[in-house]
Amino acid sequence: MVTNSLPEKNAPGASLKPDSPEQSMGAALVALQQRQRYIHSVKVTIVWLVLVAVLIGGLLLIRFQPSYMLEHYNIILQGAGATLGVSLASIAIATVLALFGSVARLSSSAIAQGISGFYVSVLRGTPLLIQIFIIYLGLPQIGTQLIRFGYPEVGRLFIMDAIPAGILALSLNYGAYMTEIFRAGLQSIGYGQREAAIALGMTPWQVLRRIILPQAIRIIIPDVGNQFIAMQKDSALVSVMGVWEITYLATRYAKKDSKYMEMFILAAAAYWILTIVSSWFQNRIEKRMSRAYER
Repeated sequence: MVTNSLPEKNAPGASLKPDSPEQSMGAALVALQQRQRYIHSVKVTIVWLVLVAVLIGGLLLIRFQPSYMLEHYNIILQGAGATLGVSLASIAIATVLALFGSVARLSSSAIAQGISGFYVSVLRGTPLLIQIFIIYLGLPQIGTQLIRFGYPEVGRLFIMDAIPAGILALSLNYGAYMTEIFRAGLQSIGYGQREAAIALGMTPWQVLRRIILPQAIRIIIPDVGNQFIAMQKDSALVSVMGVWEITYLATRYAKKDSKYMEMFILAAAAYWILTIVSSWFQNRIEKRMSRAYER
């Protein structure tokens, strides 16, 4: 009987041995790369620690009091809750505005394109602080006139407290910027997929909801996360309306005790921590959404 001299697929000699030169070289190369990355991370950490030490040393020379920060950090934590709440509400509303704005920008309707284009141009072309003043101080003038004309219910809608006014201003401003982000994300999906879905009998709304958006969201999420991080810092502008967020409380106690450096560094640290936490959540969301596209 003639036997096959070729090794079987699962035979011990068919694959590289664990101690073969190729595997040993590959394992050594991987270990070397990991060691180099670890050493580089340690060096970067040392640089950070040196910079922090130099900064602390310089602050101590000007009679900086860390003990004052330890006594008042809970005040900044109270403001962090307001900052985070305003930012979350604003980014949620801005996302809805951006979705409708981007769809309008891509529509064939001249009215929809005109409204969305005007909205994006005006809100992106004017400072956020001016928009806050117009909404918080200017709209009540319109509301007062409407009340005089006999429309009290409508007029009261234009007279807002500080927090709703701040949320509205941030939402409108960031919604304009995010409209372009959403538009670019929707346009990144191949037009052939739209044509195929329409050929199957789907309506334009079904094509958007079932075909385009699920793919575009993966592209849009990183930019939306960056906008949210920027919004947390821009929310400091609502302090001009008396909202008790981080910047307002830091300014109030800094003026009270003449501890400007201590309170503003404490406020900066709070914003920095919020940014780090938000970036961590953003990376988690991106990795989770990218699993569906991994092969």
